[in-house]
Amino acid sequence: MSMRLAAAIFGATLIFTQGIPLRAQRAGSTVSIIPRPASLVPRAGRFTLTPRTVIWVDRGTATLGRQLAGYLDPATGFDLTVRTAGTPAGNRIVLRLDPALARLGDEGYLLDVRPGVVSIRAPKAAGVFYGMQSLRQLLPVEIFREAHVTGVNWTAPALRIEDSPRFAWRGMHLDVARHFMPKEFVKKFIDLLALHKMNIFHWHLTEDQGWRIAINKYPRLTQVGAWRKETVVGPNVRDSSQRVFDGKRHGGFYTQDDVREIVAYAKARFVNVVPEIEMPGHAQAAISAYPELGNTGTQIGVRTFWGVSEHILNPENKTVAFMQGVLGEVLTLFPSRFIHIGGDEAVKTQWKSSPRAQERIRELGLKDEHELQSWFIRQIDTYLTQQGRRLIGWDEILEGGLAPNATVMSWRGIEGGLAAARAGHDVVMAPNTAVYFDYYQSLDKATEPLAIGGFIPLDSVYAYEPVPAELEPQFVKHILGAQGQLWTEYMPNGKHVEYMAFPRVSALAEVLWTAKNARDFGEFRARLETHLRRLDVLDVNYRPVRP
Repeated sequence: MSMRLAAAIFGATLIFTQGIPLRAQRAGSTVSIIPRPASLVPRAGRFTLTPRTVIWVDRGTATLGRQLAGYLDPATGFDLTVRTAGTPAGNRIVLRLDPALARLGDEGYLLDVRPGVVSIRAPKAAGVFYGMQSLRQLLPVEIFREAHVTGVNWTAPALRIEDSPRFAWRGMHLDVARHFMPKEFVKKFIDLLALHKMNIFHWHLTEDQGWRIAINKYPRLTQVGAWRKETVVGPNVRDSSQRVFDGKRHGGFYTQDDVREIVAYAKARFVNVVPEIEMPGHAQAAISAYPELGNTGTQIGVRTFWGVSEHILNPENKTVAFMQGVLGEVLTLFPSRFIHIGGDEAVKTQWKSSPRAQERIRELGLKDEHELQSWFIRQIDTYLTQQGRRLIGWDEILEGGLAPNATVMSWRGIEGGLAAARAGHDVVMAPNTAVYFDYYQSLDKATEPLAIGGFIPLDSVYAYEPVPAELEPQFVKHILGAQGQLWTEYMPNGKHVEYMAFPRVSALAEVLWTAKNARDFGEFRARLETHLRRLDVLDVNYRPVRP
C-alpha cells in the first residue's frame, strides 16, 4: 500500500521506519513531525507533562536542559526543575550524551517516550537539541505560545524515534542588503530554521543596494554605503525613464555587537551563520563609500533599483588588501569555517574598458577578464586559508579557474555543481530552478505579491533531489547538501519574507534531513496541516496551502 493511499484510507499520519510505513495512527493520536524522522515506532500510552516533571541532565546537557525548560514554561506555566545530581526518578525528561550512539553521527538522536518518562540521548549536544525539537512537535501546538494557555492536556504519544540527517549542510539564505531586516526578525528566522532542524543561516550582508555590517577600519561602508536615497517601485524595467521611485530613504546596518548577539543566538540553536561579503561584483555600495575601490574614479551613489550593476572592484593589490581588511574583522565576528565571498554576476565591462585593468591582465600573465576575476578570488582564498577558514562562492567562481580550496554554491542550475564535484571540490546545491524562494508560488500571478519571476510551488520544492542523477558515485561525497534562497528585492519586510519562505522551507527541511526513499508528498501534506497550526501560533505569515 502506498503512503498516500494509506493516509487517505486512515485519514491519519503514518508510523514509519527506514522509509517503510509500519501502520497508521487513527485520528486523535496524530504524530506530525517535520522533518520526518528516519525511524518512528509507536508504543502504547502517553507521557503527561506536569508541574512536578523534572528535567534530568548530565554535564554535557545542562544548558540544553535549561533551554528545554524555557521552551516549555511560557505556555504551560510550569517552572520545571532541572537537576544534574542524583538518580532520575518520578515523572521526568532525561537528556543524556551517549557515546554508544556514535552510529547516529554528530546530529542524530534517540527519543524514547513512555508513560512517565521521556529520554533523549545522542552522541553530541546537537543531537539532543534536535531531539528536543521533535519532542516539542509531539506536544499540543499550543506549546509554542509565549503566554500561559489553560485547558490543554500537555501530553505526547508514547513512541521511539531514532533519527539522523541525510545532509550535513541544511541551509537557508537571507538577503538583508536589498531590504534591511531588523535584528529581531533575523533572530525569529533563526528560531524557525532550528525548529526545522536546519543548521546553516547564510547571511547576505552586502550588495549594490546596501552594505549592512559595520567595519571599524572602514566606517564609510555603513555611514554612506548602508543608505540609499530611494527605492524603485514595482517591477524592474531596463528603460530608466520608465522607473518610478518611492522617494524614501532606505537603509540600516548591524553593529558588531548586533552581529555577535545574532551569532551567539544562532549557536545556542546549533545554527552556523555563514556571512557573505560580495566581491568583486555587486560592490556598488562599497564603491559609493570609497570611490578608489572602483574603476572610474568618480563618485557614485548606492544603487536605487534592481538588476546587475556594472560597478566592480578594481583589480589593484590595494583593493585586495582593503577587502582582506574587511574580512579580518568579519572573521573576529563569525566563527564559521565557511566564509562566502559572492563572486557572482561580476560584469566585466569596466575592466574591459579600463586601461589599468588591461595592464593588470598583462602584468599578471592572464588571458582575459575571467582569469582576472579568478586571480582576485585566489588572493582571497589564500588569505582565508591562512586564517584557517574556507572560501565558498557562487558558481561563477569556476570561470577562469577555481581557487584551490574553494567550495562552490551552484545556483545557475546544477552544471556548476557537477563540474566542481568532478574536480574534487565540495558543493552546496542552490539551483534557481528548485530552491529560489523569491520565485512565485502560483501561476496566477494576479493573486500573489510581486516577485522577481519564475514559478516554484511547494510540491516542486519537495520533489527536489540535491544529488544530481548525472553525478558519478565517486563524486557524491562532495555534495555537502543544499539551501534555499530568499533574495529580497520584492520583500520589503519580515512578514513578506515569511510569506515567500513558508511552508516551502518546511518542505526543503524534509528534503535535506530525510532519506530520499522515505519522502512522500501526500504524507508530508497530511503532517503539514498540524505544522501550519504551529506556524500560526508562532505568528508566521506563511502562504496558505491550496489544492
